Amino acid sequence: MNRIDVRRPVDPDVDLTPAAVAGGSLAGRPATVLGLARTGVALARFLVDAGASVTVYDRRPAEELAGAIASLEGRAVDLRLGRGVDPAEAVRGAALICFSPSANPAFPTADAALREALAPIVAARASGDPAAAPLVSEPDLFLRLCPATTVGVTGTKGKTTTASLAAALLAADGTHPVTLGGNIGTPLVERALAMTAADRVVLELSELQLPALTRGTTIAAYTNVTADHLDRHGDLAAYRAVKRRLAELVDPDGALVLDLDDPVVASYAALGTAPAVLYRLDRPVPGGVGLVDGWIVAAGVERLPVAGGGTAATGPGGRIMPADELAIPGRHNVANALAAVSVALLLGIAPDAIRRAAATFPGVPNRLETVAVVDGVRFVNDSQGTQPDAVIAALRSFAPPVVLIAGGRDKGVDLSALGPVAAERAAAAVLIGESGPALARLFSSSGLGRIERADSLEEAVAAADATAREMIAAGAGATATVLLSPAAASFDMFVDYEARGAAFRRAVRELAARRAASAGSSR
Repeated sequence: MNRIDVRRPVDPDVDLTPAAVAGGSLAGRPATVLGLARTGVALARFLVDAGASVTVYDRRPAEELAGAIASLEGRAVDLRLGRGVDPAEAVRGAALICFSPSANPAFPTADAALREALAPIVAARASGDPAAAPLVSEPDLFLRLCPATTVGVTGTKGKTTTASLAAALLAADGTHPVTLGGNIGTPLVERALAMTAADRVVLELSELQLPALTRGTTIAAYTNVTADHLDRHGDLAAYRAVKRRLAELVDPDGALVLDLDDPVVASYAALGTAPAVLYRLDRPVPGGVGLVDGWIVAAGVERLPVAGGGTAATGPGGRIMPADELAIPGRHNVANALAAVSVALLLGIAPDAIRRAAATFPGVPNRLETVAVVDGVRFVNDSQGTQPDAVIAALRSFAPPVVLIAGGRDKGVDLSALGPVAAERAAAAVLIGESGPALARLFSSSGLGRIERADSLEEAVAAADATAREMIAAGAGATATVLLSPAAASFDMFVDYEARGAAFRRAVRELAARRAASAGSSR
């Protein structure tokens, strides 16, 4: 058996295959992990378990990373933490450099000192220098090592819901284990070597993860491509180029799933990288998925070879299910469901199984998440609704009356389009946070007559509940909706949007408990 020169840089195409890693290709090799959030922890654990000698760099001090360090579970890792650490020292001598998405050296938003330290390595790799260590991202490493059928889901909006629903539909086939991960919050590199060809993996992939990919997925599914994160990509053309990466790398024996209603996404069909299933909120094109008389229908979708080939089974007239059976609200979520159904048909899921799974899929936390219905008032958590188009879609997802809770830290985006829709769709608004006064002026000038302020989210929930009940009593509707969709970042009041969503759920639970106690005492 030939001994590996541990000082030699890793050859990704030779050393980062399932057989090579299982055979010890990383044993004794110095590897550096950039970043110690969830992805960095997963990378460090995987590399240590594969026998590598691992160094981790993060500019945050150890006291801020106590939870992450504990998650290493005692593995021997050389931790280089804090602003006083020179990142050049952390990468010097590495045979492999792995990084978390936010530590991508190509992004201007990444640590400037780290970008400077990596610049000569990046340049040497680009020139073909075999002595330069490769830089490999966690999703790219996973795709190199994973033998399963993979579904990559991306887009500007809707990718989390689409990925989660696609995984739920695929799970209806118990013969193929299904794993959901990626940008949704679960790095999967540690699971790669335990997977088999029978597994199916759904990966949500963001613009943070796409630029570093060198391997594609079996299916590349897109929701939409508008504009976002221009601070990282510079301009709209660069952002669109990053998003196109998944379509460029898709397996030729796989498929593209593309939104025909989005001209940017629809154009990817012309790349010719794989057959395309086109979906739209209208009658489907041949080989696609769409809507006919309120039903989700397919028009001769061809199953992938990995699923046996042939035309995917449907009901009469290509029917899959009535769109109004979807548990997730809103027309935009019908489009997300069309994408997920397309994925399921490509992989041979039966139409009745799709219908059952889609009708019971509750959505995902912080995205039009129904928290509770309390005496006719539905409380909906859309804490991740930080962009005006997301809030507009949320407002259009519910029948009146709707009481909107909004506000937080201004993201510097143009909110002018939100005003008229808020005035049209919301019966009232309760505003919180730093952007509350600006939203009050916008909504008032747009014609919304009832606007209140609250000093906390708990106060906002109580005020919105009182307003909603008043409107039900006045005959505005048999039920009402209280919608948290902030149109702002969370950082003025919360650590992140997840903490804001958790606070909303807690406030609703406490309100429900008070009402239940009050009802009990009045009997």
